[in-house]
Amino acid sequence: MKSDTHPAYQPVVFRDRSAGYAFLTRSTATSDKTIEWEDGNTYPVIDVETSSASHPFYTGNARVLDTAGRVERFERRYGGRKER
Repeated sequence: MKSDTHPAYQPVVFRDRSAGYAFLTRSTATSDKTIEWEDGNTYPVIDVETSSASHPFYTGNARVLDTAGRVERFERRYGGRKER
């Protein structure tokens, strides 16, 4: 088997900034930023936009979209319904 063909597999902290949630796991991803974890060790940290703590599918919280505004904008742009 060839040596040095696989990337380093190490502990990494993934942090969801919007939810204030972080978890420690192992990954091949790397980062220059570091964080001191609860166990006192320092690990690379990767900031993510969405995790299981903030995604509506996992949390059960649905986001309400302004559909009325979309319909009005569509009707202004392309005209309203015409009676037949």
